[in-house]
Amino acid sequence: MLVIGLIREGKIPADNRVALTPAQCKWLVRHFADVQIIVQSSPHRCFSDEEYVQAGITVSEDLTTCNLLVGIKEVPINALVADKRYLFFSHTRKMQPYNRDLFHALIENRNTLIDYECMEHNDGQRIIGFGFFAGIVGGHNGIMAYGNRTGAYHLGRVSEVKDYRELIHTYFGLKLPPVKIAVTGSGRVAHGILEIMNLMDVQEVEPDEYTARNFDYPVYVHLKGNDLYLHKQTGKYNREDFHLHADEYACRFHEYYPHTDILMNGIYWDNMIPRLFEWPDLASADFRIRTIADISDDRGGSIPCNLGDGSMDAPVYGVDRIKGEKTAPYIDGSVDIMAVGNLPNELPRDASRYFGEQLIKYILDDIRKGGSPTIERATILDKGELTPSFSYLAEYAKK
Repeated sequence: MLVIGLIREGKIPADNRVALTPAQCKWLVRHFADVQIIVQSSPHRCFSDEEYVQAGITVSEDLTTCNLLVGIKEVPINALVADKRYLFFSHTRKMQPYNRDLFHALIENRNTLIDYECMEHNDGQRIIGFGFFAGIVGGHNGIMAYGNRTGAYHLGRVSEVKDYRELIHTYFGLKLPPVKIAVTGSGRVAHGILEIMNLMDVQEVEPDEYTARNFDYPVYVHLKGNDLYLHKQTGKYNREDFHLHADEYACRFHEYYPHTDILMNGIYWDNMIPRLFEWPDLASADFRIRTIADISDDRGGSIPCNLGDGSMDAPVYGVDRIKGEKTAPYIDGSVDIMAVGNLPNELPRDASRYFGEQLIKYILDDIRKGGSPTIERATILDKGELTPSFSYLAEYAKK
């Protein structure tokens, strides 16, 4: 019997998303006799306790009978239950120093940790995540920020609308100036950004057109791996080789930033991958970009002037192009940065439905049947012990 406990999100600031909606919980218990679900009460969740009760799902503080505890963000150390199996985004696979104490606590509590971020198809493509709605909200916020800087138009906040359907209606009648937008990436985040581009009637152009001419209407260019990176020796791009030897490639984004007003960044980054630009580029007279929506949101990563997260209430800050210091947004001499780590929280009900569908489709049935290679590859800790695939975390795991 698989007994799922939907845990209350305890990380601060509070996250209002959930892994399974009331309707999805109802569907699971109706279709699988060997599945039970208990929901821990929460005042912050985008679906109320009463909505789960109305769906026939038990709401209780007591999760002791559950054999799979499911959340979204990192579980606070004082909320961990010993000897339980957890499924959440732990943000530990890259040895993040800010979550090392949590990792030690999971080990001491003999917990099994299955991480959404480690769930991949055989070709390395992520199976599950909130990337699409991060792209939706981040794309909107990037366009909103440029309007705030220029005064050419006005867009409200995503959080002001009820849901995604209502958000779409806010774009009717919106007329953007002849802005040029670069969209980077090829995953779910990029797909969400492209959705916003299409809804706002921004026209796609090819890279050679983008750099060769100006337009009297808004356009975007979609830059994928082969548009952004070339091998330093061969001058070519090979996706598989790039993922293995990214440090042997050079970035071509300097060809695009003299022609770009808004950068929508949706690429995956680690410290082996060349940045899109460096600090001296930001101060260059050729650097035309004035608004950067860093939706991938790696501090000091592919966007070096990402100085850390803004907040849901104030998602945009400025960075002085010469001094590299944080400033107020929308002032002369600065570039505006939109970087928020929990963007999907602005459309929490839609984002939760989307996430839950993936969880049901690709993950929960495997767990219900006893596991799979996908689940095994995503298991970082098994009863407090590092699994072989994550042995590289041995030093990180030491106290």
